[in-house]
Amino acid sequence: MSRAARSAGAGPARLLRSVDPCDGRLIASHSTLDGPAVERRLARAVGAVGPWAERTPDERAALLGALADGLEERRDKLALLVTSEMGKRLGEARAEVDKCAWACRYYAEHASAWLADEPVETAATASWVSYRPLGVLLAVMPWNFPLWQVFRCVAPALAAGNAIVLKHASNVSLCALAIDSLCRDSGLPPGVVQTLLIDSTRVEALVTDPRIAAVSVTGSEAAGRAVAASAGRALKKCVLELGGSDPFVVLDDADLDSAVTTAIAARFDNAGQSCIAAKRFIVVDQVADAFVERFADAARDLHTGDPRDPATALAPLARTDLRDDLHTQVVDSVSAGARIVSGAQPLAGPGAYYPATVLDEVRTGMPVAEDEVFGPVAAVMRVSDERAALATANATRFGLGASVWTRDAARGRAFAAALDCGAAFVNARVRSDPRLPFGGIKASGYGRELARHGLREFTNAKTLWLD
Repeated sequence: MSRAARSAGAGPARLLRSVDPCDGRLIASHSTLDGPAVERRLARAVGAVGPWAERTPDERAALLGALADGLEERRDKLALLVTSEMGKRLGEARAEVDKCAWACRYYAEHASAWLADEPVETAATASWVSYRPLGVLLAVMPWNFPLWQVFRCVAPALAAGNAIVLKHASNVSLCALAIDSLCRDSGLPPGVVQTLLIDSTRVEALVTDPRIAAVSVTGSEAAGRAVAASAGRALKKCVLELGGSDPFVVLDDADLDSAVTTAIAARFDNAGQSCIAAKRFIVVDQVADAFVERFADAARDLHTGDPRDPATALAPLARTDLRDDLHTQVVDSVSAGARIVSGAQPLAGPGAYYPATVLDEVRTGMPVAEDEVFGPVAAVMRVSDERAALATANATRFGLGASVWTRDAARGRAFAAALDCGAAFVNARVRSDPRLPFGGIKASGYGRELARHGLREFTNAKTLWLD
């Protein structure tokens, strides 16, 4: 057994608990893998990646199509599992499964063309660029989109010819095992995708294991910094998709009806637990009163309830500790001068529920303006004009997504171009799309997922020269 595998399996077995956020009920618990079990899985991945890489892109694409079929066949079962384990509304969970299938089909359709050799005119008789897989990837994934975050990484990585070992968030171990089962049942060769049930203290040993070629992390800023430091010491490629404090900018000529309707979805879908959720609502003074009034009225109508009930508008947070951390951010911001317009008190009773909350008169320096707010809390920041709006939007250590609202398309395009972020949307909410690159700058991470860019992130762009 390698030293890294021993380290990754070190210590006593720990129980990973899956808890229903609606009522705190224990759904399942799983013992973490020991060192020999981790070693077997790593060895299996190493044995599988070579033959997988040598398959043609079209052969790999066929199995991605089978994965998409499997996702669609198990749609309701997978969605219910997501809802039970992390609390997402059932309709949102079904949409998540659908998006995973879309990504698999998208790469099945395009990977062959994007991986083809690219001739380049030089002084050589022939010269070209060839895209070759890197090997075995470690994917460290979060709980908030327990299927989509995984397939957003796995689909392009598989299409490129890599193998994947998945370290999923501990509170969604059932989803992790379901992904493992789906990949096997869809005909992927054994070892090409495997789940490792381990805790986060054992990730560093995997990152530095010489059999791991590269790392993809979606998670918190702290997790990204830790993994990037380990990957840097090991001289390994990593892609980081981390937190965000996305601005939602409302200019003086915005269509307020459209802006408010979209703002509600952009902030409160998935109970606000999204890296690309709108978090800072930067509104020009001229329309601020009207926006806040309409926004808060709509937020008050978002009633909490069982996420399996179609009538529920706001689901619980994934864990009670996350709700408590969120409330601390709210309390500290109110103490610093933010004004409560709606919500701002944890709901009584079982479950990790927090009401749709709107805070007005938020200023730079308050926790809800400075840090990522992962829950149903909207921070409204009033500004004097467009210039101040842009300065406030960019005054953050994050740089993931942003949106701007204006009736003037040219004004919107110019404003969006000046935003410091990985994706800027005009008169639309920020979203991920398999056809477009996804990722951030600054403390939101680096590298890109999705589109052609995501496919090539974990390849060796290899120069070939024939004299």
